[in-house]
Amino acid sequence: MDRLDAMFVFLAVVETGSLSAAGRRLRAPLPTVSRKVAELERHLGTQLLIRTSRRVELTEAGREYAIAVRHILEQLQEAEQAAAGEYQEPRGELTVTAPTMFGELYVLPIASEFLAAHPRIDLRLFLTDVIVNVVEEHVHVAVRIGEIEDNSLMARRVGATRSITCASPSYLRAFGEPQTPEDLTERDGVTYRGFVPSRWRYVRDAAEVVAEPRARVAVNSPAAALVAAKAGLGITRALDYQITPELRTGALTPLLEAFEVAPLPIHLVFSGQGRLPLKVRAFLDWMAPRLRGRLTAEGVGAPAGPPRR
Repeated sequence: MDRLDAMFVFLAVVETGSLSAAGRRLRAPLPTVSRKVAELERHLGTQLLIRTSRRVELTEAGREYAIAVRHILEQLQEAEQAAAGEYQEPRGELTVTAPTMFGELYVLPIASEFLAAHPRIDLRLFLTDVIVNVVEEHVHVAVRIGEIEDNSLMARRVGATRSITCASPSYLRAFGEPQTPEDLTERDGVTYRGFVPSRWRYVRDAAEVVAEPRARVAVNSPAAALVAAKAGLGITRALDYQITPELRTGALTPLLEAFEVAPLPIHLVFSGQGRLPLKVRAFLDWMAPRLRGRLTAEGVGAPAGPPRR
């Protein structure tokens, strides 16, 4: 039995919650995962996992062993990084994740300049509107829009973004502009369900108001929602960084600005566990000020202007 390999497999099972999920992460057949865990249990002479139809649960011995294994593997990773020179110079593979549209518009252009300045770093940029577990998915840096709920993560705030209700001038000419959030319930809407809270929330007299239009068009992409809204198919809701050009050109008109909720913070987050490799520190030091500067320059997250007449 390769004990180190078995430890990797066991920890993958613990972190993903099931043998099948660990197999998917490791790209290994389920029987192989099950066999390696069983071999490790036989070697230790104790049961580590309680297998159920859907998940696995740790025994008391399994919980203690998982803590020890995680510590051992972290030390091993640090030793490998030191041997590879990752603590002497920025080098190696860097994994970054960000919301799809934000990554395309902001992260990738700045990261391209970073790579030009650091030729020994290879970037793996994973764009998704699903929250990625930084530790379990072995991500070095993640862009998060919204409050950080995981206290184990370190974060650098780079800005904020407003949630804006908007529609095309053609739609507003045809149906009129809503004056209160409740007016939305009588209108057609273009809805997108992503990392933005799914319910349309507003604030009036310090109280929360929830109201949204009838979903005439529902999409799974913010870019598609903007196309439909610009075509006059209904009122939509987007983050201001997503619609900066449309607001500037008048292709979309902001609505209900007096009822907007507080802006969402934007952070660069990374694991607070272990020693930070130079490639991660270099990326954070490069990305944070440039991203903050660009967001500020474009007015992303800035308060709404005076009411339109």
